[in-house]
Amino acid sequence: MKAKLLLAALVVAVCAGSATGQDLLNKLKKKAGEQVINKLGGQKPTNKGTPNSNTPNNPTNQGGGGLITEPPNVNQNLADADVAFQANKYGEARYAVQQAMLGVEMEIGNKVLKSLPATVAGLKSEVDSDQVTSTGWGWAGLTIHREYSNHDKQFALTVANNAAWMAGVNAYLTSGGYAQTTGGQQNWKQTKVKGYRAIIEYSESSGYKLSVPLGQTSLIVFEGTNFASEPEMLNAANTFDLDSIKKMLGEQ
Repeated sequence: MKAKLLLAALVVAVCAGSATGQDLLNKLKKKAGEQVINKLGGQKPTNKGTPNSNTPNNPTNQGGGGLITEPPNVNQNLADADVAFQANKYGEARYAVQQAMLGVEMEIGNKVLKSLPATVAGLKSEVDSDQVTSTGWGWAGLTIHREYSNHDKQFALTVANNAAWMAGVNAYLTSGGYAQTTGGQQNWKQTKVKGYRAIIEYSESSGYKLSVPLGQTSLIVFEGTNFASEPEMLNAANTFDLDSIKKMLGEQ
């Protein structure tokens, strides 16, 4: 009863703007805070936030499997395309055919990678850097990439179906031979790799680049950083079985 009367008097005093009432309220707040701290074992309460709040207490992702990069199932997608086509669902049929083509190209790319040598010019392959990408339609945009390295020396291989690259290399090959320069070092010229006509380029900043057309649509590009000479670069490129790669790509 006394507690209720005290509370009522306090409310009246605060509402009236009494300094005495305000002081009393502050003392009660302090006392209540001390009681809470004592119940927590001397630890001051902290605001841990809600599960969705943006606070340091939210968990951070410590890992996960990432995305699965398994190629699409070719046979299943062809079957799905047939079913969709029979049902006049042409959009779904087209999509399934695209997925089947993507599966074929990814399988080709992985097959090419497996056929490549483990070492080139004393450099070990960086298998973790292997890449196969494709647009999945019409054999356009397929890219296969591998790198070999040892400290500051690197050799990279890229097989691509790239119209712009092919046009540039073919322009070089039909231009009559060497690019003539005056007062400077020759920066590109025609050469051959395993019997294939090619273009070799040199840049002080990036090193050697060797572009070799394989058939009508495919191109293989070798890049060498910190190779000592043109012969060393050509010897590295000659390590690869270009005929076999060309056959796997289905080139004529």
